[in-house]
Amino acid sequence: MDRFDNIPEIALAWHRAGKGAVLATVVETWGSAPRRVGSQLAISSEGEIEGSVSGGCVEGAVVVEALEALEVGKARMLEYGITDGDAFAVGLACGGTIRVFVEPIGTVLSEQMLADLVAARAARRAVAYVVDVETGTRTLTDQGHSERFRMDRSGFEADGQTFVAIHTPPLRMLIVGAVHIAQALVPMARLAGYDPTLIDPRDSFGSQTRFPGETIRHDWPDEGVSAFGLDARTALVLLTHDPKLDDPALEQALRSDVFYIGALGSTRTHAKRVERFEAKGFSAAEIAQIHGPVGLDIGAASPAEIALSIMAECTAVLRQGRILEA
Repeated sequence: MDRFDNIPEIALAWHRAGKGAVLATVVETWGSAPRRVGSQLAISSEGEIEGSVSGGCVEGAVVVEALEALEVGKARMLEYGITDGDAFAVGLACGGTIRVFVEPIGTVLSEQMLADLVAARAARRAVAYVVDVETGTRTLTDQGHSERFRMDRSGFEADGQTFVAIHTPPLRMLIVGAVHIAQALVPMARLAGYDPTLIDPRDSFGSQTRFPGETIRHDWPDEGVSAFGLDARTALVLLTHDPKLDDPALEQALRSDVFYIGALGSTRTHAKRVERFEAKGFSAAEIAQIHGPVGLDIGAASPAEIALSIMAECTAVLRQGRILEA
């Protein structure tokens, strides 16, 4: 899962251990390529690998090229596709095509730049690694690329030679209300790559018996949200439909950078919520950030189905930036 994607950290550790290391990055895909642009594979001089660029079908060929690149100290652009003889041998005969950029650490991608990238990731600071694949110019920046940062979307710029690799903090989901729906939502969120945290001041709801092994804060939601911190890689889901619990957390979220806010409740309940926040002085644009009733309208009835609708809506906002009309 993406939240366990620590490939740059592994490559840096291998390099510093004297093994030599290479980073292979998917820079372009067509058709049914199984891994998205920006996916990475780390290869050590000893043939160790972590991560993937294709889900397993071209890794062997990439490792061979990476070890040769490490030996000569130069970057390589690799391409595998349906018209490639190698592609049939490594498993891309289904029609997918991928381009993979191979960069030896030290000779091509400097140790200092990789260390700076790793430090930014550790600090939950979004950065873009920008490389001109023709000239070899490389920079790290947290400026510009706002759409790419919001969509978590790496790719080539319009010039066809400037590749932007987006490194964003791991996704988090803050769930207010350790209710029945949350019991289904927490494992779904984890499977989708989120790090979920529950907030509920009611000990009988937020118990390890009901949520074994999960992070639970027995705070009032406004205190829990404040302690947790809200950023552009955080989704907030409010499941109590109790204004005493939901509203204080909502007040903080509406003036934060969270990418998704969902609140449980009927259309009538949400209309009353809107009235309360208008009275508090929130603008129509701020209030419009709330997805209420929470979740895509898929006719969900059971707690698990409602949780599924929430994850679907959250994913649509994350990846598309909006909810598409039916």
